[in-house]
Amino acid sequence: MNTVAESVLAGNTFSHVCEGDTPYESGGLRDFFLYRDLGIAAATGGQVVAQLVKANMAPEEGTGWHRHEANFHIVIMLKGWARFMYEDQVTLVKAGDCVHQRPGIVHFLFDYSPDMEYLEIVSPADFKTIDMPAPCAVPPPTPWN
Repeated sequence: MNTVAESVLAGNTFSHVCEGDTPYESGGLRDFFLYRDLGIAAATGGQVVAQLVKANMAPEEGTGWHRHEANFHIVIMLKGWARFMYEDQVTLVKAGDCVHQRPGIVHFLFDYSPDMEYLEIVSPADFKTIDMPAPCAVPPPTPWN
């Protein structure tokens, strides 16, 4: 391989994950969410992860303030809604919305609907999450009935 492009392409394979091929599982970054791997990390040699994330428990404490060590991170809300703090701004993300979380942005997912489900795409696949000090107060979550 002579170029960076050839090196990147060499680690990629075709992938087709169908509904039901991979289950929603606990054990991801957050205990109160379930995660469904879409096979992209394996297909890209760890360059990118794509996963479906859905609510599993009512929001009580949220994610806490954190940032990710990632080059690229988007969230596409598929169902329901979630409220994030991005630095000192409350941001409502609802079905159909797409958020690009710029590298290093300090944020806190603190509220979400029972039917919340989003597609998360991050590079690299093994991105790190770093706890951060609170830059401001966070509103309380909406109780589930």
